[in-house]
Amino acid sequence: MHNKKDFIVSSFYKFVYLEEPEVIFDLFEKKLKAFDIKGTFIIGVEGVNASFSVKSYQFEKVKNVIKNLIQSNVKFKSQRNENHAFLRLKIKLKKEIISLGKKDIDPNQCSGKHLDPISWEKLMMKKDSLIIDTRNSYESDIGTFKSSLKVDTKNFRDFPKWIQSNKDKLKNKKIGMFCTGGIRCEKASNYLIKLGFKNIFQLNGGIIEYLKITKNKNKFWKGECFVFDERVSLNTNLKKGKYSQCFACRSAITNEEKKSRFFKDGEHCPKCFKIKTKNQKNRFKERNKQMVLAKEKGIKHLGS
Repeated sequence: MHNKKDFIVSSFYKFVYLEEPEVIFDLFEKKLKAFDIKGTFIIGVEGVNASFSVKSYQFEKVKNVIKNLIQSNVKFKSQRNENHAFLRLKIKLKKEIISLGKKDIDPNQCSGKHLDPISWEKLMMKKDSLIIDTRNSYESDIGTFKSSLKVDTKNFRDFPKWIQSNKDKLKNKKIGMFCTGGIRCEKASNYLIKLGFKNIFQLNGGIIEYLKITKNKNKFWKGECFVFDERVSLNTNLKKGKYSQCFACRSAITNEEKKSRFFKDGEHCPKCFKIKTKNQKNRFKERNKQMVLAKEKGIKHLGS
């Protein structure tokens, strides 16, 4: 029988010192264009962070190309999908592959203890543990581990400020941290250790790997998992969830919210209607119009 899921959606990160990231950037651009691949690759001195989709039969070749380019072993977190999960291929050169905005953060030097799903669930049940959702508010709003503490930040660079404001909550606690794929926890745990905190743990592989391995059998996870691609969210079976996305504020929105008088496709949703200006809404409207036209014609749009 023909398998309709002819694509692989995959993500990885690797903290590895790249002496000449500009050279690696050029090589990624050259090598990846040989494949039917879409997604985002962020390259910097500290390594590579990427999420992409590719034809199933090309996946192994792509993995080998990536490992050879950075001269390092890489763990890929992958799911099958019926089509591409991204609009186009973007390769970016940045100072940080995940931006915390703090100097001297090096996960290779030290990070929290990585816990497998069984150990993670045991940690969550301990009375002296504190579980921190390191993701942004628009991600944690649609799903998180029960009893976890949300940082409610707009971007990861706000995380250190949140920690400084909530230090008292962290005292004498076993601190467990999680995020979508694990990369934010690498930097967040290193930051906390450098602040002097001792018992720091992180969910190995992040939410995606946890759900893949456990199937959420013990119901510790509540809701859906926000993802940064066309699927918007994944349910506990790692299939496309029930959410759409607001083109203005990028928040995940339900079908009920789309029925609201504060929702207008491509312009605003109930979550951002009151905070976006008229000029912003007009810009979003025009951008969405151009993206839809580009998608219909099968061409790239710079705003996508």
